[in-house]
Amino acid sequence: MALSRTRAARPAPRPTRPVADRTRTLQAAKAAQTRARLIDATVRCLVKHGYANTTTPKVAEEAGLSRGAMVHHFENGSALIKAAITELHEKRLRAFRRAADRPEHEVTDLVETYWRQLQKPAFIAFHELAVAARTDADLASILSPLQDEFRAKFNAQAEALFPEWLGSPNFALAMTLSQTILEGMAISLQTGGMDQAQVDPMLRHLEAQIRTLAPAPKS
Repeated sequence: MALSRTRAARPAPRPTRPVADRTRTLQAAKAAQTRARLIDATVRCLVKHGYANTTTPKVAEEAGLSRGAMVHHFENGSALIKAAITELHEKRLRAFRRAADRPEHEVTDLVETYWRQLQKPAFIAFHELAVAARTDADLASILSPLQDEFRAKFNAQAEALFPEWLGSPNFALAMTLSQTILEGMAISLQTGGMDQAQVDPMLRHLEAQIRTLAPAPKS
């Protein structure tokens, strides 16, 4: 008797998303890329021209976009500056997380990681905004609440990443000491108030100071 050959069952076709859904996804991705280009261009303009000379036409030109395209994503310069500040804060938080991703990380690891972050254009741009906000009420109204939000996120993240410091009265002091000293050093280096040869000794000294504030290991 001849064997009958059975045809293998074909797998059920995968459900496909409607064309409209795929189009919306692509449009959203393109919009996100354009927003990122504009934010990056804003940071570059702040570094190149300073806050007073950073205008929306200059940002559009730096991003390689028309001013109309820019207004489509950011209705005015204030919205663009707010987005840029938010991104600058996020970069600082990401640097913090990277430092804590190392095995057997310590709070002192933040010194080197944050110092490297302060050598990038993002810090120059942020410092430019912080100084300008002293005499610009509109900019201060944007920067101040974002600073408060960043501080809250930074402290919450620090407590989650370094639970051994929880309850220590020195934790806030160690965080503030690190940020203040490192940012002050970065500004002094930019303005010629500090010699490059002093950087490494200062970083090692700061690490030693943080160790003196660390809580005693639990037995």
